[in-house]
Amino acid sequence: MPQTAKLRCRPLQPPFQVVLVEPEIPPNTGAVARTCAATQTPLHLVEPLGFKIDDRAVKRAGIDYWHLVQVHLHGSFAAFRSTLPRARMHLFSSESTASYLEADFSPGDALVFGKESAGLPRELLAEHADNVWGIPTSGRVRSLNLSNAVAIVLYEALRRSGGLSKTFVEETVQA
Repeated sequence: MPQTAKLRCRPLQPPFQVVLVEPEIPPNTGAVARTCAATQTPLHLVEPLGFKIDDRAVKRAGIDYWHLVQVHLHGSFAAFRSTLPRARMHLFSSESTASYLEADFSPGDALVFGKESAGLPRELLAEHADNVWGIPTSGRVRSLNLSNAVAIVLYEALRRSGGLSKTFVEETVQA
């Protein structure tokens, strides 16, 4: 088996928390799960989901790293909040006028994203108006893909929190 070097970093403690509220598209959630696995970031899924996450559905979607993700399923947003009542929340919306680059990220914060078709509920955005962020785009697109948005924000939060600063090379064996 050939060996290859992989650039790694230590997991951030406490980790950020990625929250998907009512995700609808399995491949997007799969891509977010892969990003969470790569960064050792817990993933919270708030129901209802637009798909199943049982073993059969996950295997059919080709998500072979699901076992590497700490996934938490919540019946509602209130149920999610009860599990992390002290976590600061950062909500993301394509309608925000404040850039995520202005956000004050700290380890342990919850990064909250809405469903692909409609984003986060307006009442939730209004409730957290001081912590609603957007990702600037120069093109006239409606919004970015959910998994891309999560990756952009999570890696920026990790970078600013020092989570990517101590890298090392790990020799791995490829199967």
